[in-house]
Amino acid sequence: MRTLGTRRSASSGGGFESEGAAGPTRPMRARGRRFRIAFRVAKILLAIAGVLAAAVGLLFALTPSAGQATALAQAQAQARHIAYPGPPVPQNFAQALIATEDHRFNTDPGVDPLAMGRVVVSWITGRKDQGGSTIDQQLAKNLYTGGRSGFTRDLEQLALAVKLNQAYSRAEILRLYAEVAYYGHGYYGLEAASCGYFGRPPDRLTLVQAAMLAGVVNAPTYDDPLVYPHQARTRLLHVIGRMTAVGYLTQAQEIAALNASLGLSAVRGCP
Repeated sequence: MRTLGTRRSASSGGGFESEGAAGPTRPMRARGRRFRIAFRVAKILLAIAGVLAAAVGLLFALTPSAGQATALAQAQAQARHIAYPGPPVPQNFAQALIATEDHRFNTDPGVDPLAMGRVVVSWITGRKDQGGSTIDQQLAKNLYTGGRSGFTRDLEQLALAVKLNQAYSRAEILRLYAEVAYYGHGYYGLEAASCGYFGRPPDRLTLVQAAMLAGVVNAPTYDDPLVYPHQARTRLLHVIGRMTAVGYLTQAQEIAALNASLGLSAVRGCP
């Protein structure tokens, strides 16, 4: 009996030692599995990042140089029989355009990551969102891709927008944009539109006139104030509201602008 008891005690002690030894190995094995999974995920993410980097590099290599922008703008001006370079962009027009088309214009790198993310979500959900195009992208579209869109052209415009952002100052981008944009009623370029609609050069535009021209570039045929005055007025209200929202106008200035006469000229052209 003593021997049996001794064996049982030894057997029981051995069992407890075995369980105690096995206990710590389980969390170690779990940690090992987690580490291997995390390592595999990291490798996949690095591979994806490498592919994206290569794709971006290839896209930059295949797209034209941003240095061609001024030559392209000049060629368009000559084809449309307008002066090049045009006059400097007045402050009211610049602020109205930025507030309406690209309120992060002065800080974004030519593309707006937040707006692009919103557009991607809209593609996935099937909802329409056209809010991802910066002023740089619109300039690239007008200068390099003939105003056309599509998946490959949109990718090209993204690369070109970044290049333009790196090659030109913000003031130069605005001036190029103003000179090649279409303002409706057959007017290309800010000077032609200013003289055509209001009979005065851009530096004499009132706040409400500059806001109207900045707003019409989004849909120049539909928002033409001579053909569709109601739609043009609705667009103008939006532009003035955006200028107030981003801090360019006070509430009092907004009210004054909304009550001001647009002053469309009966005579087309500057004296």
